[in-house]
Amino acid sequence: MFSYLVKRILSFLPTLLGVSLLVFLAIRLVPGDAITATLGTEAGMLTDVQRQALERYYGLDKPAWQQYFIWLGEAIKGNLGFSIRHGKAVSSLILERFPLTLELALFAIIIALIIGIPIGLLSAIKQNSIFDIAGRFLALIGLAMPNFLVGTLIIFVLSVYFRILPNAGDYADFATNPLKNVQQLFFPAFTLGFAFSASVMRMTRSSMLEVLNEDFVRTARSKGLANRRVINRHALRNALIPVVTLIGVEMGYLLGGAFIVEQIFALPGLGRLTINAVSQREYALVQGASLFIALNILVINLLVDLLYASLDPRISYDDSN
Repeated sequence: MFSYLVKRILSFLPTLLGVSLLVFLAIRLVPGDAITATLGTEAGMLTDVQRQALERYYGLDKPAWQQYFIWLGEAIKGNLGFSIRHGKAVSSLILERFPLTLELALFAIIIALIIGIPIGLLSAIKQNSIFDIAGRFLALIGLAMPNFLVGTLIIFVLSVYFRILPNAGDYADFATNPLKNVQQLFFPAFTLGFAFSASVMRMTRSSMLEVLNEDFVRTARSKGLANRRVINRHALRNALIPVVTLIGVEMGYLLGGAFIVEQIFALPGLGRLTINAVSQREYALVQGASLFIALNILVINLLVDLLYASLDPRISYDDSN
């Protein structure tokens, strides 16, 4: 197990290096730079001397390849750069915004599992029944409706019919005001979790149907075990392995791709910070946030692999195997 962990952690390095290079190139392919994003149309009125001074100030006076290696060298030391617009170190900004995004992702996952697993399980047990048809129809709606539409509808209904808004910009973190924090994050988390619950339901249903036809399930039933015990003790545990994979993939997406929901509900999360940094051409912030998100995805994938072994005893990461 230890050697497996070491190999996986070492494999993070080339992946992170590739991500950093791709993000570095991609953000510089976007038209404009930090000077244009800051000054707007007035950037065209700068003299050559003024532009050169600003390029030195923003670190744009060196060739692109040299900028990359300078940034990479500092990143290895733990310095991801400095955000001039925010007046803070990039690492401080990331650590400041990440707890909200993490809480939102976990909240969305919990909502999705509470909705998706029971419906998927019952749909598989009662295959082709009215309940199964209704569950599949609900999953189809969840997959068909994009997050921005669900979030917009929620805000519209709450503001027009109930005269309330999910969040008015005065975000309260969990440590300061837990009740208000949960109230503010419930609707954004439901927006994210609703679509994911459809995927969880479909995956649970298909996986459960496959497991119920396995020989070991038929053997358990032939021994006279109660149907509930067969499902809970034998079938469900094996059926959840694909669901765990799906959760790992979705968790990585939520940590880096929740910026649409964060923007709709005015939440100061990491996704919103990153997308704003792209529009403002804050190269160091975009690179640092992308690298941090990539690291989270790699760690989540590792944790999912380790969780497999606890769900299925046949899976082992020991050196002897």
